[in-house]
Amino acid sequence: MTSGKINVTVENIFPLIKKFLYSDHEIFLRELISNATDATLKLKHLTSIGEANTPYGDPIIEVKIDKENKTLTIKDQGLGMTKEEVEKYINQVAFSGAEEFLEKYKDSTKDTGIIGHFGLGFYSAFMVADKVEIFTKSFKDEPAAHWTCDGSPTYTLEECDKTDRGTEIVLHISPDSSEFLEDHKINELLVKYNKFMPVPIKFGTITDKVDDIEIEKDNIINNPTPAWTKQPSELTDKDYTEFYKELYPTQFEDPLFHIHLNVDYPFNLTGILYFPKLNGDLQIQRDRIQLYQNQVFVTDNVEGIVPEFLTMLKGVIDSPDIPLNVSRSYLQADSNVKKISSYITRKVADKLKSLFNENREDFQAKWNDIKVVLEYGVLSEDKFYDRAKSFMLYPTTQGEYYTLEELKEAIKDNQTDKDGKIIILYTSNKEAQDSYIASANDKGYKVLLLDSPIVSHVIQKLESEDQDITFTRVDADHIANLIKKEDQTSSRLSQDQQTSLQGIIEAIVPKEKYVVKLESLDSQDEPFIITQPEFMRRMKEMSQSGGGGMFAMGNLPEIFNITVNTNSDLANLIIENQDETLRTQQINQALDLAKLSKGLLKGEELTSFIKRNFNNLK
Repeated sequence: MTSGKINVTVENIFPLIKKFLYSDHEIFLRELISNATDATLKLKHLTSIGEANTPYGDPIIEVKIDKENKTLTIKDQGLGMTKEEVEKYINQVAFSGAEEFLEKYKDSTKDTGIIGHFGLGFYSAFMVADKVEIFTKSFKDEPAAHWTCDGSPTYTLEECDKTDRGTEIVLHISPDSSEFLEDHKINELLVKYNKFMPVPIKFGTITDKVDDIEIEKDNIINNPTPAWTKQPSELTDKDYTEFYKELYPTQFEDPLFHIHLNVDYPFNLTGILYFPKLNGDLQIQRDRIQLYQNQVFVTDNVEGIVPEFLTMLKGVIDSPDIPLNVSRSYLQADSNVKKISSYITRKVADKLKSLFNENREDFQAKWNDIKVVLEYGVLSEDKFYDRAKSFMLYPTTQGEYYTLEELKEAIKDNQTDKDGKIIILYTSNKEAQDSYIASANDKGYKVLLLDSPIVSHVIQKLESEDQDITFTRVDADHIANLIKKEDQTSSRLSQDQQTSLQGIIEAIVPKEKYVVKLESLDSQDEPFIITQPEFMRRMKEMSQSGGGGMFAMGNLPEIFNITVNTNSDLANLIIENQDETLRTQQINQALDLAKLSKGLLKGEELTSFIKRNFNNLK
C-alpha cells in the first residue's frame, strides 16, 4: 500500500470547493455521472479502433443508495484506471490555477459549469461526502486499485480484488447532506441533469407485467438517443411531437411546429426548437429552452446564447462550444456565442419563410399563436427584421391577412393623406372600438387587428423603417386626414352657424380635457365622436408598456378631441334650440354617449348617466 499527499497548490481546496459551490452542491451527481459516461464512451472508441482488446458489450451506469451504511455509489463499466492512472488523474490534479479561479469567481454564487471546466469534476463529490472511495479496474490486464480520501490532502492507494472492468465511486455522505440518501432526491437529480445522457443509467428496479406475470427489471431513467441526436430524415412529425411531450410531460397542447438545428462548422450545435401556443404574458413564457453540453443538462437560462426574442420558445440546444464557466458579459463577447445566436436567428427565419411559402393558409391560422415572438424579434434583431418582412402578417378585422407590401398596395388609393402618406388604420381592441371600426369599414377603409402587448413599439419600428406609411388607431384623430377635400360632404350649417355651434359646445365641455373640432361628415355618422391625438396616445401607451428612454414620461395628460358632425340632426337641433337648459342637456347627453362609446364613462359619471336615462323613461 502507498500513501501520500494529493498534489494541490491550495492546501485547503476541499473546504473551499464545498463553501464556494454550496448553493449548487447538487451538481456533484451530474459531474460524477458525466465522468462515468466519458469513461464508457472512451472505451467504445478504443474498442472500435482496435486499441482495447475487450468486448464493449452493453455497458450501463448504475447509481445505488445504501441507507444503512450512508453511502451513495456510482458504478460504470467503462475503461477503468490502473494504479498509475489513479496517481496521474486523481492525485496530481491540475490545481495550479485554483487561487486565480477562486479570485475570479469570488463574487459569483452560482455557476453550474465551473467545476467540470476547471478539472474539479471528481472532487465535487466532497461537497456532499466526508469520505470518498474509488474501486477501479482498467480494461488493461493490470491489478485493480482502491483509492481512499477523507477530504484532506491525504489519501491512500492500494491494490484490491475488484474483478469486473470499470470504476465504482463510493461516497460516504456527510450528515449535513443526508438528503442525498433519499431515493426521490437522487431520482430527481438524475432526471434533471442526466435524462438524455448517451449511456443507460440504472437506478433501482421496477416491476413490469408480461402475460399477467410480474417481472422485475432495471429502472433505466434516461433516454440515451434523444431526438436531437438524430438526423431530421430519421424522424417523423409524430417523433418530434412525442419528444416534445418527453421534454414537457405536463404540457397538454401539441407544439405548432418545430425547427431542427444541426451544424458542425464553424461550431458544433444540435437541437430542436418548438413554437408553442403563447399567451400575452411575455415573462411567464421564458426559460423553457434547455441547454445541454454533450447531452448533459446545464441550464434553462439561455439568455445570451439564444436571441432574447426566442427565449419564449421551448426545446433543446446542445453544444460543446459554448463556454459555461464564465460571466454573462464574457458570454456576450464570445465569438462562438455570437455565431450561434446568429445561426439560430437565421434558421428560425428560414423555417418561418418556408412555412409561409409552402402553406400560407396554415401559417395564417397559426398567426395569433406566434405573432408575439415575431413582433418581439422585429423589435430586437435587425437581421431578423430584414428576413421577416416577407412573412410578417397583418390581419384585418374582417379576417384578411396581408404582408405589409400587400397591404400598402391594397389601400394606397383609398387611405392616403394630403401629403401622400399611406394611413394604416388599426384597432387594439376590436370590441371596445367596434363603432369606430364599423364607421371606417362603411367608408371602405381596411382596419388592421393589432392587439399584442407590444404593438405600439412594433408600429414605431415599422414607421421608422418605411417613410411611406403612418399608423393611426381607428379611434384616433384620423378622419380629416383620410377624407380628401374634394370628397368631403358640404356642411348643412353656414359658417356663422358653425362658429356659433363651436362656441356653444366649448362653453359646456371641459376645456382642459377636450378640444372641439367641427367636421362636415356624412349625415349617418355619429353626431359626436371622441378621438385622441394619435401621437399623444401612442406616447402614453409606450411609456406604460416599458418603452423606457424617451418614452419614460410618467403620467401623460389625457387629451381628447370631440369631432362634431355638422351634418347631423343633433347639430342642427342645438343651433335652433333657444332653451339654454335643454340645449345643455342635449350636449351633455351627446357627450356622455360619445364617452360611453369610447369607454370613458366610468364611476360617478356612469352612475349619473344611467340614472338620468332611466328617469327619462318615466
